Amino acid sequence: MAAGTTKSLEPVWSGFVRFSLLCLLLCLSVTSKQDDRPNFLLFMVDDMGYGDVGCFGNDTIRTPNIDRIASEGAKLTHHLAAASMCSPSRAAFLTGRYPVRSGMAIRGGMRVLPNTACTGGLPANETTFATLLKQAGYATALIGKWHLGLHCAATGSLCHHPNNHGFDYFYGTPITNLRDCGEDGESVIYMMPVYKKYKQICWAGLVGAASLLLMKFLGKIQVRWLSLLSFLAICTLVMAFPKVFILQLNPWNCLLMENEKVAEQPYSLRDLTPKLVNKSLKFIEENADRPFFLFHSFLKVHTALFATEEFEGRSLHGRYGDNVEEMDWAVGRILDAVEKRGLSHKTFVYLTSDNGGHVEEISVRDGQREGGHNGILRGGKGMAGWDGGIRMPTVLRWPKAIRPGTVVDEPTSQMDVFPTVLRLAQLKTPGDRVVDGRDMMPLLTGSRNVTDRRFLMHYCGSSIHAARYRPPTGGAVWKAHYTTPNWDLGTEGCYRTFLCQCSGDGVTHHDPPLLFDIAKDPAERSPISPESEPKFAEIISTIGRGVRDHMSSVEEVESQFSLRNILWRPWLQPCCGNFPFCSCNSGAYI
Repeated sequence: MAAGTTKSLEPVWSGFVRFSLLCLLLCLSVTSKQDDRPNFLLFMVDDMGYGDVGCFGNDTIRTPNIDRIASEGAKLTHHLAAASMCSPSRAAFLTGRYPVRSGMAIRGGMRVLPNTACTGGLPANETTFATLLKQAGYATALIGKWHLGLHCAATGSLCHHPNNHGFDYFYGTPITNLRDCGEDGESVIYMMPVYKKYKQICWAGLVGAASLLLMKFLGKIQVRWLSLLSFLAICTLVMAFPKVFILQLNPWNCLLMENEKVAEQPYSLRDLTPKLVNKSLKFIEENADRPFFLFHSFLKVHTALFATEEFEGRSLHGRYGDNVEEMDWAVGRILDAVEKRGLSHKTFVYLTSDNGGHVEEISVRDGQREGGHNGILRGGKGMAGWDGGIRMPTVLRWPKAIRPGTVVDEPTSQMDVFPTVLRLAQLKTPGDRVVDGRDMMPLLTGSRNVTDRRFLMHYCGSSIHAARYRPPTGGAVWKAHYTTPNWDLGTEGCYRTFLCQCSGDGVTHHDPPLLFDIAKDPAERSPISPESEPKFAEIISTIGRGVRDHMSSVEEVESQFSLRNILWRPWLQPCCGNFPFCSCNSGAYI
């Protein structure tokens, strides 16, 4: 009987074993599929020039960790930002779309978000790749600079906040690092032409009021004393207002937030780099066992420049070089943490700058140059047409598909990161909007030798200053300049205005456009003429059609940099403590 019972159970037991093995295989298959998805570690430096990095030709500033990414992966020699200013450039990077499509552009006026208490910012209906990765189960974090807004309404809604654009965790500054955040008393406001004009008007008013007062005293005019004194008092208050406002720029804008809380106000620059690095290291440690996306967005090397004692005076390029070398050290620390956890083989690493070096950055204190070096490229930050403002030193690494030492000379864009990341994460690019980025993997793996993108537009605000055309055959890359900034005589910078303008008296329009073959002339020193290039008219016509086709795809949307949207609203000011005296170094609710 026992033997019969054993025999009758054999089919049941055998079926149970087969079913268990099938379940195990299914589980392993699902796990394997999830494990195939890479982690993403993206670095963005602020205002670093094309010529500031070792693997891009600098032999006096040490950047061994950035160079290591290039040697173990790829170097993109023709990688372009969608704008030459930080807010629109970062918006395009995260959405894969030209900033004009999201309203992160303006025709004249302010081209970045100027304060933490305005209502402009990356609109809630824009989709970042952080949002899509989060929806797919990734842990997501932004450490460092945001500069894409906080509030989207006067009521204080935080719809522009990183937490509402796909980031589970945010630790950093919602705006940018300003000169006013330093300890040397310098202010970016003092460098603005509008402030200089304002000061002239105020002085004229004060001199006028004093003259009237003197004439009244001498009996030359008949005016009430009260009226004169009131006029003098108003002029004095108007003159004093910017001084008071500048004093408050530091605590109001130089702040760190942890998610929606103010963590430090104002922040201390001295230990800021290690503090941000430690936040990234902690995030990696906590999420090493699941797919993660970490966006470490440096406050460096934007002024105010700052470095720990270990890096002060270390480089051959003054404070600026010290900052680049400390930034590179921070990159190395984070890369080491990924390697320590055994994640290097499954982590896609990318490093770029948001725009070119700011050539007009000169310290008022001692005249030391504090802006980046753009190598052989002309122009810099704020100049949308010239490559010095938009061609970025970029390296990346993806061991599973990219051969070490790969160099891509074809034109690529920071907007291309959007579809590239989505492809690697096994996600689809959204089909409900125009996405301007293209998947870079065919170029990076060598399956394509020529980009499939024919045109790239180069905006200054909402105006196209230049356009780039890559024919499907041959080695030329044509670039037409329709508008160029008016540089100060003998320089390639707009020192009188601190930043080149997009329109008006600050630019020159070209008809026919200036034309360069930047594959042969990356420095853009030798314009091509109809006499030197038989196909000149055909090339200009082709680029013109590309510009028109692109413009026909752009729908008009509200500018996030309009006066209404950038106006400072005291009731929206993030503050810990009693407004206006905001001060804390431990978390407090806004």
